[in-house]
Amino acid sequence: MEKIKINPLKLIGISVRTTNENGQSAKDIPFLWNKFFEENIPSQIHNKIGTDIYCMYTDYVKEHTQPYTAIIGLPVTDLDSIPKGLIGKVIDGGDYTSFSAKGKISEGIVFNEWLKIWASPIDRKYTSDFEVYDLQSLSSENAEVKIFIALK
Repeated sequence: MEKIKINPLKLIGISVRTTNENGQSAKDIPFLWNKFFEENIPSQIHNKIGTDIYCMYTDYVKEHTQPYTAIIGLPVTDLDSIPKGLIGKVIDGGDYTSFSAKGKISEGIVFNEWLKIWASPIDRKYTSDFEVYDLQSLSSENAEVKIFIALK
């Protein structure tokens, strides 16, 4: 497992409080993605610093089987002006490890990669984990989504 140093990164987006218990996150997170695109959330964020979309997991109660917050948003210069109905949050800097989900997004490649992560003996910090989606990965038959896991 390779350690990667990540600098703190500010995000603005939309969020949902969810849990992996009883498959709840498998309902909540796709709903959040639909809302993100249907309500054109990127157009509401004015101080964005790129087009990559981040899906952040944070505010864990304890670990991945307990409630946490999922945020889908864009990186921004600052959190001084958060549009109404959106949330601002900082991805913690520090040591991370990364995984890659490759294939067709529609076939659940990201969720399948999370199943591997949950089953692996990673010494996780449970502060802020995240996925990075570039424009190609959202519609591609050959997508690659990077997943970053905070380490202790």
